[in-house]
Amino acid sequence: MDAGLVYTKVKSFRSVERGMSRRKIRTTRSSSGKFMRSFRLPENAKVDQVKASMENWVLTVTVPKEELKKKPCVKATEISG
Repeated sequence: MDAGLVYTKVKSFRSVERGMSRRKIRTTRSSSGKFMRSFRLPENAKVDQVKASMENWVLTVTVPKEELKKKPCVKATEISG
């Protein structure tokens, strides 16, 4: 990762088990997995206030940002005469 840039990492693990019964036979399927992702954050991110939540297998990451102060727009105009 580049020095001076701000990153956040998201890690998760899930385990799912499904069972079925037919006649006198019971079967079980299970799966599990983990993942990790890194995201580069904007310079004005409030890193200590980053929040993440998951609902219906949808991950939402909220990154509050500080207001950037707009630089005054300076435009050069050529004056003839």
